[in-house]
Amino acid sequence: MVWQLHEGAPDATGTWQRLGARELLIQWTVVNGVAYVPGSGMREAQRMPDWTRIAREPWAERAIVGLAGRSDENAARGSVERLTEESLRISRLRLPLRVSGWYFPVEVDPTWKEAPKILPAALGRLPRPLWISVYDSANIGPGNFADWLASWMPRDVGILLQDGVGIHVRSAPVAREYADALSARLGKGRVRIIAEAFRLQGHNFRSATAAELKEQLAAYKGFSVYLFDGPHYVPDQLVDDVLAR
Repeated sequence: MVWQLHEGAPDATGTWQRLGARELLIQWTVVNGVAYVPGSGMREAQRMPDWTRIAREPWAERAIVGLAGRSDENAARGSVERLTEESLRISRLRLPLRVSGWYFPVEVDPTWKEAPKILPAALGRLPRPLWISVYDSANIGPGNFADWLASWMPRDVGILLQDGVGIHVRSAPVAREYADALSARLGKGRVRIIAEAFRLQGHNFRSATAAELKEQLAAYKGFSVYLFDGPHYVPDQLVDDVLAR
């Protein structure tokens, strides 16, 4: 399960373990210079998550801890050096979680022309195991996308593929083609999928229906999958509906 915490949603509750969730991917622990963990030396959020309680949840047996990010993508891409320094401060803290990895929340796609020049050095400074999320807004296709990432991404960095289904960029079967291409080019152990558990409807977002979510998950069989995101889009009623199907 993914959790994109913010000041309006500084805690996570749910029964996602009923769907098989055992690992929590935290979008970030610092966003826009505001820290959601104590001891970083940065400005702390007025409402902090109950990390001790979260660490006891069955869907958080393990946690991939998101480091420092920005809510605006362009701002994040223009602040890689600053975010790297903030992330290093977070990575040195002792958190009450069973940390299975780290996530650098600066999202990558082929339109970011400077990524191959500036990201490898930044990623090289961050702790391992390390993950970064990717997507193909340029629609260059699965093979070309995999080749582009392989040409510069450090070989010990894992890939979290955003499937684009929630915003109707592509279907789940096409997203699977991307995952297969990345797996063939980079190695399956380096590739996981972020399945968007929401749907764009007009100018707003809604939770996926049970039928939509079941179809999505079925397409990704064989891959590790994270639902984006639990606290906002996967309420207990949706869990009930998915299990009923």
